[in-house]
Amino acid sequence: MTQRTISVTEFKAKCLALLAEIAEKGGTITVTKRGRPLAMVGPAKRTKWKSLAGALEGKVKFDDDLLMADTADMWGVVRERERKQRKTA
Repeated sequence: MTQRTISVTEFKAKCLALLAEIAEKGGTITVTKRGRPLAMVGPAKRTKWKSLAGALEGKVKFDDDLLMADTADMWGVVRERERKQRKTA
């Protein structure tokens, strides 16, 4: 990692390139104004993404009645709607 010091004017002119360099190589840049430190720019902390597998385990409960419910009549409604849409198309 490297640490650089540049003026606010230079940072303004090269901002995107400097940010890309930090993202690629790491390090920090101290931005100065009239020779005094104004800000430090460095890489952001990256959060690790957790797998969603099992994320709801133990948090969601399905009632047995819901799982065993007879939904055969609902499919007839869907089929009828699709038939009507095909006729109008």
